[in-house]
Amino acid sequence: MEMSALMVTMLKNSSSITIPVSVVIPCYNCKTTIMRAVRSVAEQTKRPYELILVNDCSQDDTDKILKNLQAKYGENWIKIINLSQNTGPACARNSGWDVATQPYVAFLDADDAWHPCKLEIQLKYMQAHPDIGITGHRWYWLREGHLAPRISERYTAGPIFQWQMLISNRLATPTVMLKRDIGFRFNPAKRHSEDYLLWLRIICAGAPAAFIDLDMTYLYKAPYGVGGMSGQIWAMEWGELDTYKRLFDEQLISMATAIALCALSIAKCVWRVTSLKLRLIR
Repeated sequence: MEMSALMVTMLKNSSSITIPVSVVIPCYNCKTTIMRAVRSVAEQTKRPYELILVNDCSQDDTDKILKNLQAKYGENWIKIINLSQNTGPACARNSGWDVATQPYVAFLDADDAWHPCKLEIQLKYMQAHPDIGITGHRWYWLREGHLAPRISERYTAGPIFQWQMLISNRLATPTVMLKRDIGFRFNPAKRHSEDYLLWLRIICAGAPAAFIDLDMTYLYKAPYGVGGMSGQIWAMEWGELDTYKRLFDEQLISMATAIALCALSIAKCVWRVTSLKLRLIR
């Protein structure tokens, strides 16, 4: 991957500096991808203070891989939490979040990766805007055989308004950094759309949110219809509808808004299913 001047400068200035960020990665049967994810964290221009790997009762050799990674990068840097039963990503992330020691927490999924400058850029923005409680940025689907895009030395960042988040989730989980003490957690009872519910609760409660216009997270599978949780399109849809219902029950949105959002959500889901079928036909 060709590096931009911005990245080269950051790498020269990084040395072994750590920044006040705890990174949490939920791990479930991810022995083939977790090394790539951890490497992308270790190769940040400024490393997070700690990396917390939560083994969600994996049935493959994930536990062995995590121990090997801890031995490679150091027990003082990598913390491993082993859950006694499979609880899903919400509970796994909460478990890591609960032991995080730093004022900022960033989430990554075991099958994704980050651009080397991601944490440095995102933390710098949040520290420059201390009122911001949560931030995210663009992600890029990195297909096999393709090169990751260069990130620009100049970028824009701006607020995420409540109505924008209600219409569409602008905060993909592996792009999110938030303040550790923000006062909310993932709902452990939800296995689909649990992240969307959390972001909406945070924003509807009045915490300012911002979006950075840079591709700093890489996904290695299509966002819909291929493997993992995103492959369960209808389950994801029911999870989103449940999110709107919970917001209405908590009096965060009106009934009219909830009905309109559910109708829009169903229409988008039908489009995704249709697009997937057309892609399979081709």
